[in-house]
Amino acid sequence: MAISDYFIRYLERRTSLTDEDRERLAALQTENVRFASGDIIVAQDQIVSRSCMMLRGMSARVHFLNGRTEARVITALHVPGDFIDLHGFLLAGLEHSVVAVGNTDVEFIGHDQLREITETSPHLTRLLWMSTTIDAAIHRQWLVAAASLRSSAHLAHLLCEIYTRLSVVGVAHDYRFTMPLLQRELAEILGYSPIHINRAVRDLRERGLLRWHGSEIELPDWQGLVSLARFRPDYLDLEQIER
Repeated sequence: MAISDYFIRYLERRTSLTDEDRERLAALQTENVRFASGDIIVAQDQIVSRSCMMLRGMSARVHFLNGRTEARVITALHVPGDFIDLHGFLLAGLEHSVVAVGNTDVEFIGHDQLREITETSPHLTRLLWMSTTIDAAIHRQWLVAAASLRSSAHLAHLLCEIYTRLSVVGVAHDYRFTMPLLQRELAEILGYSPIHINRAVRDLRERGLLRWHGSEIELPDWQGLVSLARFRPDYLDLEQIER
């Protein structure tokens, strides 16, 4: 299999690709694997020889505390087009696991191929670096949002971010998207109790900012949601520039 079109869209939203870049990406050999909800895609504390990219669904970066699966912290969400564990290419091991959220498809790319890119393609190397820096920027913004926003606004910010990231790669349209997260998982991500997250969801519904049926999300008043969340997508680095 060749590398996902979603990753191509991810890159092209931010920069231009040369014909050589496209040929190099098309030449990458990948292995597609499907995971069920809750499956571990990448295990914590293991040396990895390949990195993976999201194709369908979502996954979460999960830190299991003291090796106990019932005690965990979620520090990132991954959507189609994301290189989930690209940093594992250089690190001796990962201090977190990657877990499927809902049914999930990923594609694995061997580190030997990534190493060849870094040795032969400076432009693509910079773009891989860009991917990891955007991932880090999202993590920093989560910390800022947690420190500065109350529960309803905090949830609104996460919804704005997820929709924006999905729309960049063509998975979300018309302020609608699929989110396989349960409300208890949202509570884990945002650092609230289930009661608090239920209240935040109810508040957004009553304001006319959210419709949520099963895993289907609709954002009927995008500008109102953005205003409540004080959402600015600068940290997602969506400007089209030469890199």
